[in-house]
Amino acid sequence: MNQLLLIACLLLLGPGSLCAQSEHLLDTLKSNPGFGGPSSVDGQIDRDASHKTDFLQSYFDFKNALKEESGFSYGIDYFSNYQTVSESLGEKSGFSGVFRVFGSWDLVGKKNSNKGSLIFKVENRHKYGNYIVPQSLGSEIGYAGLTSITFSNMGWGMTNFYWQQQLLNNRLAFVVGILDATDFFNIYGLADPWNDVSNLTFSTGAHIPVPNQGLGFAIRGLVTENIYILAGLEDANGDPTNPMGSFDSFFGDAEYFTHVEAGLIGDYAKRFTDNAHISYWHAAKRKAAGIPEGWGLALSLSKIISNYWEPFIRAGYADKGGAMLENSLDLGLGYHFPDNNNQLSLGASWGKPSESTFGEGLRDQYTVELYYRMHVARILTITPDIQLLINPAMNPSKDIIALFGLRGRVSF
Repeated sequence: MNQLLLIACLLLLGPGSLCAQSEHLLDTLKSNPGFGGPSSVDGQIDRDASHKTDFLQSYFDFKNALKEESGFSYGIDYFSNYQTVSESLGEKSGFSGVFRVFGSWDLVGKKNSNKGSLIFKVENRHKYGNYIVPQSLGSEIGYAGLTSITFSNMGWGMTNFYWQQQLLNNRLAFVVGILDATDFFNIYGLADPWNDVSNLTFSTGAHIPVPNQGLGFAIRGLVTENIYILAGLEDANGDPTNPMGSFDSFFGDAEYFTHVEAGLIGDYAKRFTDNAHISYWHAAKRKAAGIPEGWGLALSLSKIISNYWEPFIRAGYADKGGAMLENSLDLGLGYHFPDNNNQLSLGASWGKPSESTFGEGLRDQYTVELYYRMHVARILTITPDIQLLINPAMNPSKDIIALFGLRGRVSF
């Protein structure tokens, strides 16, 4: 079967395509198969597995054996996030937690590189007491953006439930089901909002109105060893708290978020850190939400230097569609410590708030974020975070607001 797929690939893409590349690359494709980036289920499971310790080793040996024998791998974790600001128009602190159960089950072809897997993730996102959630803190201080992305008061939700299929020795892959577009669209090595950056502008980007998790599909193909194309379509009205209504929303409302991305990578194993890509997105008019149709572009460049340093520069443009920023320019530098655990990153951003979303006459705003992710133990991670919000667009009386955050994660 693999030989037939290889012949088909050669006929479709030509002898100079990736189909005719080295055995080394084929091995890399097999050993790094995931469709999504660092924040995806596969990405999180792989990251957790890379951390070694003697603590609870028998439990992790059981997980490894389960994956080897049945193709089933899973993770359970709990996050807590506290953010407080120096000045505010309203509330000054946000405090919330997230409980997640996620996994991947290889059900088809698990012993070869053309496997099919069921991916799932269930979450409970909740606030603590009378605090607001960190996701809402930006609007309280008059900031056109999100100081925290994933820490909301959603309650229970199914944020992943999709089929992932690899073809042509993983040179072609697709996903279909309940998706989170931020797992694979416009990402780079530091974009994970759970473990890396907290501010939206340094993650997927505040110039992209990515919808909540909902029904959709995406396809990724390697045209050559170093060039990939990614395209997808997701429900613009996704609601993970109502997964049973996904089909009614997808086919009934028929309001979609679509995107195409073309990128250049240096090596498949480092495809998210050594990455240059340009992305186009289109958001349909959302009648019930009162959000106009829009489109935009994104550019991203990142590169690992000497195995540890990761500079990046990213830019974006948006024309309506509910985006928070019309234009943005972000640059920064990350450092991956030699033990492959701790991580330090500093980023700076300029953004022009969207007139369509917030109104006219708002000043440009600037954002600086510094975080340090510390692996205290295999199961415990602590991430202090500092953000400087300069010229918050909807708070003209303040020139700079300081934000101090602390995230913690326990995982099993």
